[in-house]
Parts: sequence; C-alpha cells; structure tokens
Amino acid sequence: MTEKRKWYQMKERAAGTKRLMFMLYVYRLFGKNAVRFLTFWVALVAFLSAKPVREYARTNLSVIAHYCSGKGVVSPSPTIFNCFKNVLNYAFSLVDNMEVFAGEYDVNKIFFDKEEDKKIFYEDIKARKGVFFICSHTGNINVLRMFFKNKDPLRRSDVNILLSQEQCKVFNSFLKKIYETGKKKMHNTVSLFPVEEINIDTSIELKERLDNGEIAFMAGDRLSAGTANLTFTHKFFAKDVEFPVGTFKMAQLMETPVYFIGALKGRNDTYKIYLKKFSALQSKKDTLAKMENEYVAFIEQLTIIDPLQFYHFYGLFE
Repeated sequence: MTEKRKWYQMKERAAGTKRLMFMLYVYRLFGKNAVRFLTFWVALVAFLSAKPVREYARTNLSVIAHYCSGKGVVSPSPTIFNCFKNVLNYAFSLVDNMEVFAGEYDVNKIFFDKEEDKKIFYEDIKARKGVFFICSHTGNINVLRMFFKNKDPLRRSDVNILLSQEQCKVFNSFLKKIYETGKKKMHNTVSLFPVEEINIDTSIELKERLDNGEIAFMAGDRLSAGTANLTFTHKFFAKDVEFPVGTFKMAQLMETPVYFIGALKGRNDTYKIYLKKFSALQSKKDTLAKMENEYVAFIEQLTIIDPLQFYHFYGLFE
C-alpha cells in the first residue's frame, strides 16, 4: 500500500529542463502533434514506473465512481486503462500549457458553458470591478490565461496569479521561459504571487490591484506546506477532505466579485469554461462558510462531468 502523502509532500516528476526544452524545439520545428506523440510515450513510461501515481489515480476514480453510482450517474471505472488515460490527459494538458504560454493557442477554441454566466461575468469586467477567481485542479485553468489576454473586454484586465512556488519548480521555470518569448503576443501583464510569501502587504497590494479592475486567480483545492494547519474539512465525494481556508479568506478580504471557475477539455482541442458567481451574505462568518460549501459543490460537479480530468495524484482521499 502506498503511503498517503499530501500534495506539498510529493516530489516533482518533471522531465528535466533540457528534455523540456527539447520538447519546445520539437514543437517549433514539427508542431503540436509531434510533441503529443512524444508525450504519449513519456507518460506511458512514467505511468508504468510510478506505482504511487497509478494507485492515487485508481483511488480517485474508485471514490468518484462509487459516489456517482449511488446517484445513478455513469462514471469511468478504475481500470488500468482509465487510470492511464487520467495520467495521459494530465500530460497532454501540459502540452497545451506550453502552447498557451507561447501565446499560440487558438483563443477561438475556448467557449463558455452557459451564455448567461458569461454575460454576468462580462458585466463585472466592463464595470472595472475587479474579479477574484477560485479555481481548482480539475481540468486546465491555464488555458484561461490565453483567453483573458486576447478577448475583449478581458484584454484590458491585468492578471494576478497566487500559486505555490515550491511545487513544480522545473516545469514552472520552463513555462516562464516560454512566456518571456511569447508575451509580446499578449495584451496585458501577468503577475505571480507565491502563496508561501503571502503577508499583509501582499493582501494590500492585491486589493489595490483588484480595486483598479484587475483579475486574480487562486486555487482552493490544495494545501501548501506553510498553511497545512489552516484548513477546513468538508465532504467531497462523500469523503472527508481538507481544503485551504486561506484561499477563501483572501477572496473575502478583497471585497470584489468572487467566481468559481474551471476549464474542461473537449473534442478537437477545445475547452469549455464553467463559471459560478458567488453571492455573499451579511455575516462575514456565514459568508465564509457559504463560500466554502458552494466551492466544494462546484468542483464536485465539475469533476463529475469528466473524472478523467481530475488531476490530484497524491493522498487526497485518506
């Protein structure tokens, strides 16, 4: 039995900077399909050689399938094929990230699930209210960087991303190099805030930015080493799962519109945006609890749409 580890306890399984740069050269010379072909074999070797990843994928799919069966919903069974497809989907999402950070992903392949949600969101953007997005690791949130940089009226809003600096150092450094070469194709700026370094000054700066109509993203489904004890426990697929309370307190502190958001990949290299605007209550305590509850319900429903895009290869379900 594999030891159950938190996300921040997992070692990064990157291919190494040189091999990642080789992938970029292949992309430049032969295109995305060539990179996807290489990625398939890399993912297969990684899947066969990494027992913990296989077990975590199997556990996740088992929990989701069991939950869905009780509700009469069909969900992929935890077969070895589906476990590999789960890992392969994640690997392919990293290829998409490479294309996004290079500024070359076709923004017209990204759609909203519901036009009414898009309309409400665009009204907030046009009013320059600033928006705080709480995202997750179901699907690929990174494709929205391309969408938000090239679609009116979003192209006028600078983006701020709060993310872990300690995890995925190699791949994040690789994406940063790509972004530096592709940012001239963008129409706004992206600022990164390491969650390990967030303090009162960070909160003040971020609030000023959002008050000026900027956008912020922060994940609400993974714990960081520095906030491992600052959590709340909630039923997620009928299992007790810990979530970082800091994300929701930060969203509340910003006093701007809060949205839950996700992006799932579909056919023909397209992505669909799922969006839900949060409505606050008068009581701050009640608002925080409501935000936590609705967020977990949102990502649960997002995951049910496609469990094979649920990218949590660690001990999420104890």
